[in-house]
Amino acid sequence: MLKLYGFSKVNAGARGHTRDLRVLWALEELQLPFEIAGMDHPAHDLNTEAYRRLSPFEQIPAIDDDGLVVSESAAILVYLARKSGRLIPGDLAGEAQVMRWCFAAMNSIEMPLLALMVLDWTADGSCGKHREFLAGWADMRLGNLERWLAGREFIATGEFSVADILMAHVLSAGIKDESLIAPYPGVMSYRDRCLARPAWKRTFEAYCARVEAG
Repeated sequence: MLKLYGFSKVNAGARGHTRDLRVLWALEELQLPFEIAGMDHPAHDLNTEAYRRLSPFEQIPAIDDDGLVVSESAAILVYLARKSGRLIPGDLAGEAQVMRWCFAAMNSIEMPLLALMVLDWTADGSCGKHREFLAGWADMRLGNLERWLAGREFIATGEFSVADILMAHVLSAGIKDESLIAPYPGVMSYRDRCLARPAWKRTFEAYCARVEAG
């Protein structure tokens, strides 16, 4: 049985936005059986030698699939898709496009959004110039994404894929201020279209019922 290491308790600000949701969503889409190993973040469950052997950077999520251990959410999603033969094309060209947009979600899009979020969490009010730069970086990348999505239903191919799970979650969890994405109706529509999927709704409801705010 595949075991997913995900949160059972996490700080209130992060609850509902954590990266284990990406894996839970994929598992729901794929209808793969699994069990959850609930990790209590405030109790430092992630900061043990046993967990470091699964996730070297002490992060959620990680999986143990009958002894095969994978950490990093994007790597887990690609592994699950290839194992099941779903949510990723079977041909090399199609797979390359999904991989391309998995990397784009994690690097080109998540990086500026996360940097801006961290600054807003930690700034003391004296970082106006830094925030202006990060907001401009995020704005540029969202503009790039808006152009790419014109006339497209999904990000990588004509079918929903793991790249869409990653991109939609980044656009959901990584944006706290909707004014940042408001100038990009195509990006907003894409994000909302992905999050309207029944598998995401079931995933999020089950997560909220299970994961406590610490």
